[in-house]
Amino acid sequence: MEQNRPLSPHLQWYKPQLTSVLSITHRASGVVLALGLALVVIWIIAAGFSPTVYAAIAGLLSSWPGKIMLVIISAAFSFHFANGIRHLFWDAGIGFDITQIYRSGYLVIVITSAMTIAAAIIILFGIGR
Repeated sequence: MEQNRPLSPHLQWYKPQLTSVLSITHRASGVVLALGLALVVIWIIAAGFSPTVYAAIAGLLSSWPGKIMLVIISAAFSFHFANGIRHLFWDAGIGFDITQIYRSGYLVIVITSAMTIAAAIIILFGIGR
């Protein structure tokens, strides 16, 4: 016997909310961090392999496309870090009121922006060299 019940609506039917956007972004930043870790591992292996290979990778990372890639990785780190701390508070049972959820979500965005801007200034303009 076949039933003609409607299927559950897909994500495109739902209005994006701060909580859902931050949740999806947290997952995406984890993927970017995994790729960034692979880059770091390749860089370390290159350091032990030969000075020529290491210099080539260091040259790539110091080029403008490499610097932009490092800024993107630092943005992913900043977001994942700030949102992870938010989740630690939730694990402790703190901040479940809807106003606190939105307040902490906006705080995550502010902290991420500040950390990313600071990292971008250091990466792009070589402050501290």
